[in-house]
Amino acid sequence: MLATIQYNSKKHQIDLSKPLDISIPLRASKSNVNAWYLEEPKIEPVKDGEWIASVAEGADVNFNNIWFNPHAHGTHTECVGHITEKVHSINQQLKQFFFLAEVITVAPEKKGDDFVISKKQIQFALGNKKRDAVVIRTIPNTTEKLSHQYSHTNPPYLLSEAAIYLREKGVNHLLIDLPSVDKEEDNGELLAHNAFWNTAGRKRMDATITEFIFVPNSVEDGTYFLNIQIAPFENDATPSKPVLYEILE
Repeated sequence: MLATIQYNSKKHQIDLSKPLDISIPLRASKSNVNAWYLEEPKIEPVKDGEWIASVAEGADVNFNNIWFNPHAHGTHTECVGHITEKVHSINQQLKQFFFLAEVITVAPEKKGDDFVISKKQIQFALGNKKRDAVVIRTIPNTTEKLSHQYSHTNPPYLLSEAAIYLREKGVNHLLIDLPSVDKEEDNGELLAHNAFWNTAGRKRMDATITEFIFVPNSVEDGTYFLNIQIAPFENDATPSKPVLYEILE
């Protein structure tokens, strides 16, 4: 199924029948990807006395309660409301869902006790390209990312200089395969979040950060159309399903 998308006066074709899903599913399992010191997600049938809302238990329907945290338990998209005193909802701020995106692969560099993504690395990977969205895949890139337990592991993160560079290039949507663009324990500074959303100046209300993605090695670096699908939560963040489409020349 071919679709035509017009971007900057140029028309591009994508094949809607060949989506490249870069989200991590949420599962009620201890092997579900996890961060921020929380227990695993729970998906359980409603119980009312002896009645259990499960067809396997004799009910007419499956009727589950779900407990999870969008920031800790899988792919999620967040807005500036994640770090502002005033409540802002991702469902109100994200109003467009297709973007021209660049997939880049970066090997975080050693800096002291940390591994970081620098401005120089982003500059080298992007060159002169202007994109709505940048999708960062870090290496090593193995399927272990689908179940890794990140709490207390000090995972790699984005330096504020890199976030400023992306902001100044006009990138509105930043996607990364880590639990956060910031250092796990940074005394609440959240330097990359603040830099990308420009909280010290005019806040970038329509800009988003998507964390905990997984870009398979079969997806080559390059230009794609990105569809960010979100659940309509009135919250700073929501579970999301970013999908890439190859551009047919």
